[in-house]
Amino acid sequence: MAQRLPIYMDYGSTTPLDRRVLDEMLPYFTDHFGNAGSRSHAFGWNAETAVNQARERVAGLLGAHPTEIVFTSGGTESCNLAVKGVAEMYAEQGRHVVTTAVEHRAVMDPCRHLERQGYEVTYLPVDATGLVDPERVEAAIRKDTVLVSVLLANNEIGTLTPIAEIGRICKAKKAIFHVDACLGLDTERVDVGEMGIDLASISGHKIYGPKGIGALYVRRRNPRVRLAPLIEGGGQERGMRHGTANVPGIVGLGKAADLCRELRDEDGARVRALREKMWAAFRGVDYTHLNGHPTLRLAGNLNVSFEFVEGESLILGANDVAISSGSACTSSTLEPSHVLRAIGVGEERVHTSIRFSFGRFTTEPEVDTAIASTLRTVEKLRDMSPLYEMVKEGIDLKTVQWTDHH
Repeated sequence: MAQRLPIYMDYGSTTPLDRRVLDEMLPYFTDHFGNAGSRSHAFGWNAETAVNQARERVAGLLGAHPTEIVFTSGGTESCNLAVKGVAEMYAEQGRHVVTTAVEHRAVMDPCRHLERQGYEVTYLPVDATGLVDPERVEAAIRKDTVLVSVLLANNEIGTLTPIAEIGRICKAKKAIFHVDACLGLDTERVDVGEMGIDLASISGHKIYGPKGIGALYVRRRNPRVRLAPLIEGGGQERGMRHGTANVPGIVGLGKAADLCRELRDEDGARVRALREKMWAAFRGVDYTHLNGHPTLRLAGNLNVSFEFVEGESLILGANDVAISSGSACTSSTLEPSHVLRAIGVGEERVHTSIRFSFGRFTTEPEVDTAIASTLRTVEKLRDMSPLYEMVKEGIDLKTVQWTDHH
């Protein structure tokens, strides 16, 4: 059977919609088109029943209670609601937020927004593998700290955060703990109770569900977390997220969550093996580096730097493989990745980083094709690189005096 080209290896930016998810959604576009808020007839009751079932399924994925799930338009809105919603609601208790230097822009930008409003934000550094030290988190929490926000898995380099340890610290210090769990719920186990999580953001299109739907888990006791809404008018979602429910999207998110819970271990093991196969093939190439943590990383993430090969050139050269350099949400800015800078990757290597991310529908033959195509392109581009030639001849590039010809 011929492979479909290009081969999709950008699961970190979006996952394909699982057919089983689509099948459950379709009737809610046509036959069951009711408004879940219309409680006076069968059309509305049908929709409400479907939304409630989805709430149970999403809660089941996180070990939460169904009433703790608030539906949103996606991960970015969930993160904004968590960060800004807590900051506004608890402003009288304090105006200090703790986060890390490697968060997704959906947390970074709301934090910058809060700084403009007079809040203080501490951006904790990470080590060379992208890990934040829980002791640093503990040291950063003050009397006036209202929120600690970290991501479950880094979207660029795949490093996993020690969530449970940070959760324990936040509980002891009485700071609200938000986890951006948009990436990784398909292969990593998250239990909000065990891990001490108070708020967790979820995105439909990162777990084989549709785009334009997400959820925010909001703890209802010990402590009860309250949020100021971003969007008002209508009173839906316990007053935290007003607006008519996106019933087909919610149904899809529910089914996607169910499949993740059911297939998590199996998907995780299979995808991890594919990643290891790819890294084993790349590891043998000289001047090649793994970015992120060698073991504490997302099953389907491989971020590699091939020195002397511009990332964008590799993407164009290996055009039968769909991969990304940097993070998709910010790749339009062409700024070097803030994540790679935070882990101390030098300026030259930042531009050589490539993210391969795979998942549920990636096959072994696809991985083999992607390996061959990448290695072929790396070799071709290095053949054209005078710098690579110099290094091969034993010249230390740091000692070279470059003359500027005008």
